Amino acid sequence: MFKRYLLRRLVHVIVLFAGISAFSFVLLELAPGDFLGEAKLNPQMSPATLAALREQYGLNKSLEQKYLSWIESAARGDFGISFTYNLPVSKLLLPRVRKTLQLTLSALVLSWLIAVPLGVWSAAAQDGSVDRAVGVAISALLATPDLVLACFALLVAVRLRAFHSANPVLPIAVLALGALPILLRHVRAALVEVANQPFAQAARGNGISGTQLWFRCLLPAAANPLASLFGLSVAGLISSSLLVEVLLGWPGVGPLFVEAIAARDFYLVVDSVMLSALFLSIGTFLGDILLYVLDPRIRVE
Repeated sequence: MFKRYLLRRLVHVIVLFAGISAFSFVLLELAPGDFLGEAKLNPQMSPATLAALREQYGLNKSLEQKYLSWIESAARGDFGISFTYNLPVSKLLLPRVRKTLQLTLSALVLSWLIAVPLGVWSAAAQDGSVDRAVGVAISALLATPDLVLACFALLVAVRLRAFHSANPVLPIAVLALGALPILLRHVRAALVEVANQPFAQAARGNGISGTQLWFRCLLPAAANPLASLFGLSVAGLISSSLLVEVLLGWPGVGPLFVEAIAARDFYLVVDSVMLSALFLSIGTFLGDILLYVLDPRIRVE
């Protein structure tokens, strides 16, 4: 049964990848300009030279030919050739992926380590002064865009002379703070919902209270929506990390992606989008596996 469930999810991932890749190619084809846009404005560039360059880069191919060529290169592990660097895209992205994963995984762990105990504390003190104080702080964080948060953190670090672009502490902190409000609100809401269930009242009647009640009884019961949220939090951190990396000078996928868009580096843009889709798929896939393990109803279905 688990194999069937796993196979179904893998089919969904494959269909998602096919759709995102085709959609990305269509959007890039419809976008104005191409990699040789600036070269066309150069009066010293002859039409014959431009035609030769278009042939070299495959810009004269149809959309279907470009897509099939990209699939062939993906099968070889190259994922196309970067126009700017004249290198396989895989060689450009892989070192950057490690840097991006260093940020996102660290921020993911940090945000959940803060959100779970703080959410339990807030739910246990429901409608009290602690709960209201946490709610105000979370609302303020939720209303602050990642751009403003990163700029403020950068300003504070520069004033304290504690900023270094090779140090991941600042971008990890910014990403974790950006993800924290959503996580904490969902943890609190899930716990408040199960706290009023009959089994919770029975546990209290049997003398279970305090930390044991919330962490050993209520938190496992609230795990289903949190498992789904886990996959979505991975996707949110990946999208936020692209912006944070650019602002804080972290050498991840984000700066390379922005550079590729500015240069109209076709295959580098497509593969950066597909990389983000891969992280999203992995996050949702892990969330589905957690749901399968935690919820027997899914196994029965």
